[in-house]
Amino acid sequence: MRAAVLVFAFGLVACNDERAKASASSASASAIPPACETTTAPTTSAPTATAPPTEIAAQHVLVAYKGAQRAPKSVTRSKAEAKTRAEEVAAKAKAGEDFTALVKAYSEDPEAQSRLGSLGKFGRDKFDKAFTDAAFALKVGETSGVVETPFGFHVLKRNQ
Repeated sequence: MRAAVLVFAFGLVACNDERAKASASSASASAIPPACETTTAPTTSAPTATAPPTEIAAQHVLVAYKGAQRAPKSVTRSKAEAKTRAEEVAAKAKAGEDFTALVKAYSEDPEAQSRLGSLGKFGRDKFDKAFTDAAFALKVGETSGVVETPFGFHVLKRNQ
């Protein structure tokens, strides 16, 4: 092993000496011995991983139940009934129904009608952890299954 390193090192010195002689005598590049010619090693680059986004945009449908945080007083359904209703929304969304129409028909987010369920751009620290984990796990255009938070059951669609 040591001898191989010395031979390699000697070869580099010899190549450098030949290059110096070729430069000094104004010889062409072809005067450099072929073993000393600089070659470009093929480069392979590993696929670059894109950093996860710090913000995304999404819409949601909120199906509340009696006793959920901030549930409108008009909501009287049980938690089980709310979950069943949210599963219905998720199935319709995954079947390709217009998400905005689902927001209008099902959501009990007090501002859903004016925003059409849009949450705008948000980071991971904006909403409940279960909600943001589900939202950030979606691909753009993808719809979630049912996500439970203290506010009720959500169905999310990532828009950006």
